[in-house]
This record gives sequence, C-alpha cells and structure tokens, in this order.
Amino acid sequence: MKIEVYIKRSNSFEKFLYEYEDSSETVAGMLKNINLSDEIINADGKVTRPIDWNSSCLQKRCGACAMVINGRPGLACDSFLRDYKKLTLEPLKKFPLIADLRTDRSVLQKNLKDMELYRDKKESSDEDEDDLYDASRCLLCGLCLEVCPNWHIESSFFGAAAAVSYYKKISGGGASKNYEKHFYGGCGKSLACRNICPAGINIDDLLVKSNRSVIWKRGH
Repeated sequence: MKIEVYIKRSNSFEKFLYEYEDSSETVAGMLKNINLSDEIINADGKVTRPIDWNSSCLQKRCGACAMVINGRPGLACDSFLRDYKKLTLEPLKKFPLIADLRTDRSVLQKNLKDMELYRDKKESSDEDEDDLYDASRCLLCGLCLEVCPNWHIESSFFGAAAAVSYYKKISGGGASKNYEKHFYGGCGKSLACRNICPAGINIDDLLVKSNRSVIWKRGH
C-alpha cells in the first residue's frame, strides 16, 4: 500500500510517498521508518533531512508524539495509516515550534508547578478512587489545550490538563486556592477537551466534581 504524506516543515509542506504492508502501522511507525532510511528521499526524488518530531513510549502512555493529523490533534502512535487515503502532518499550533513536528510543551509542567500540586496532598476517601484513577491517566500531551478556545500559552487559565491533575489534590482534601484563579474563572465549558482526550478521561465529570467541591460549596 502507498500513501501520500505532506509534512509541515518551516513555512511549507514537503511531500513524501510512503509504502507499507502492515495494516497496523501507525503514523509514528511511519515517521520512525522514514528517519531510519540511509537516505531520505522526498516525493520529488530529492534527498532531504530527517523529520524532527517528539516520541518516547510509542504505546499511548506518554503523549510525546502529539501533533495535528489531517487537521485534528492526535497522537501519532494511536493513528493508523489504514485510516487515511492521504496524510497531512503539522505541529501543534498553540505551543512554541522547535522544528518540523516538534513543539515545546514545557508550559504543561510549569502550570502544574504554579498550581502547587506538590503540596498539601492528603489521603483520599474510597469513594474517590475511581475518579482518581481516571485523573491519573492524563498523559499531559496538550491536546486538550490545543482545541480549547480559551487557552493560550501566556494565559492565567491553565485548561483541562491542569484541572484534571488538580482533581487529585482537591479530592484528597488539599488546598484549592489556585483552582478558581487558574481554571474555573477561565473555562467557557465548551468541553472540546472531552472529545479530544486520547486517554478517554471523563473530563466533564471530574470538572463538575471539582467545581462542586471548590466553588459551589462556598456559595459562588
């Protein structure tokens, strides 16, 4: 099988023709194989440089390979070539570009630090265990921020990625002084984050419970 692949590089797209036999091959596998070639040839027959992209586990556990695939943010390791007739790959648009498909998403860790998630954590009740497990599956891939209409890189609104992690602190009885500042006050309830999450986290349910615990109990 052969597929046309257009990869965003600088301000233009470079076209590749890629052949594969395994129907389970992913976009991540394709990028890895292209870069393993002794000589990388594009569709014009010209030698080109390796494709710069983020990867780590390649098993949908780390979120490193997040990118825009045919106009929709997703994980390269969870996107199968068989599902596309033509492929267009772009970097996430809301994060600083490093090169090609690689972006700087260090803001995700910075935001967690700013919300002081490393402090005041207490033991949770048994009834919270299922929700805590759900929250712990967050990959910090940034896809929820990519589709959020309210989030941008310099915003004091930290988006669903931080709110999901913050749920673990709230449910354990930890301080919640930053929740309203960095999430509740900026969320427009579009729930685009729910539909894009590669881990399938029940984000809207966690947000409702966090809002109830932090905001509504105070009568806001």
